[in-house]
Amino acid sequence: MVHHPSIRLALPPSTFFDYPPAHEPASIAPAPFPFSPFTIPEEVYTKWLDIKIPLYVAVVYTIVVKSLNKYNRSRGGKPWAISKTRTFFWLVVLHNVFLAVYSAWTFVGIIAAGFGRSFVAPWKWSEGGLMATIDSMCKIQGSKGYGNATVYDSSPNVNLWLSSHPTTHQLLESHPPSALTPGRLWNEGLAFYGWIFYLSKFYEIIDTIIILMKGKQSSNLQSYHHAGAIISMWIGIRYMSPPIFIFVFFNSGIHALMYTYYTITSFSIRVPKPIKQALTTMQITQFLIGGGSAFLSLFIFYSYPTTIDAVDRAGKHHLHREYKHVPCLDTPGQALAVVFNVVYLTPLTWLFARFFIRSYLGSGASKSAAASKKVRDAGKDAVDGIEKTGSAGLDVEDTSVKLNGNGNGVEQVIKATAASVRQDGQAAAAGARRGWERSTKTAD
Repeated sequence: MVHHPSIRLALPPSTFFDYPPAHEPASIAPAPFPFSPFTIPEEVYTKWLDIKIPLYVAVVYTIVVKSLNKYNRSRGGKPWAISKTRTFFWLVVLHNVFLAVYSAWTFVGIIAAGFGRSFVAPWKWSEGGLMATIDSMCKIQGSKGYGNATVYDSSPNVNLWLSSHPTTHQLLESHPPSALTPGRLWNEGLAFYGWIFYLSKFYEIIDTIIILMKGKQSSNLQSYHHAGAIISMWIGIRYMSPPIFIFVFFNSGIHALMYTYYTITSFSIRVPKPIKQALTTMQITQFLIGGGSAFLSLFIFYSYPTTIDAVDRAGKHHLHREYKHVPCLDTPGQALAVVFNVVYLTPLTWLFARFFIRSYLGSGASKSAAASKKVRDAGKDAVDGIEKTGSAGLDVEDTSVKLNGNGNGVEQVIKATAASVRQDGQAAAAGARRGWERSTKTAD
């Protein structure tokens, strides 16, 4: 016990690494409407958190992508017939618009759930200050207020839900938390928005289908990204791990921007290079900040308040508050979710960083710029050549044609023909220059 609130970093309890997690509490379904935007039936919620679903989809997805990559190579990268239709084009547009709007809706909803209704601001000393902030982010079940959380004790031979006594703040055995109890992050929106966001990772597989139907190759990075995201979200929601909030918060915000960008570019609208560079930067940032803060939660211990009833020598009772250090996370399942996400994000961060360096900073960017300059210079030379041909190559008006008899008539025919050819050449030169200027703008 300590007599003042504090925070410290220490190695997580060894019990956090008892894999696979045993005796974990069931994930608590979100409250029905009107406490949530709409009702998610509890049996549907629970069924989709069966481990077999994400594992089966991830494995089948990877196998199918490998097979279709091979099929596309055998066809020389030729686009599928359906990808050339207007129907396909508009379906792709609708897909991007849907994910942009849905991601923005999730981003707004998860911000309101966390920063609007659950997290205590660190400058509100009357509510506990920084300790209350950490408590509201680490303990996501129970009633609002510093020291009022409901936690799960996964210690050997315990495995019970414990609630804080309203007076003494001592943790006592209790029933599982109610989905109708307001104030903490899970019930305020993480259960609802997080579960739907988990389902959205299945839908995002359509991104890969679009690439394959265009005859292109789906990279190993994309397969790893989609399959890993499904399992990462499953493990976070299944074990109600507090840091999964970070995943939903960052990822939904980035996706809202990213799918808006995809929608714009699908209409062949040129997007400035700084915007593309900023999107890649934000993706890398979400990996670093999100993964780093989630990893840090494994080592955070903070002061949890408790009231002690002490008896003095005269037999009088005196109540005074003391603090004990408790870990931010409660169960091996929550810790497993953090470890899996960090392991998943580490190579993803490296791959995105390598892409950024090669595309915008490294020799790849220089080579691409040099190649674009060569193309523009070659195009300008070609245009200049056409202009010269159109204006001078057939200028026979300056040529003296000397013929006997009907020479004057023949000379008039030659002049008329030369004028017509010259006009055609000048028109071709003007069209070529306009095309070159457009290609120059696009390359830049």
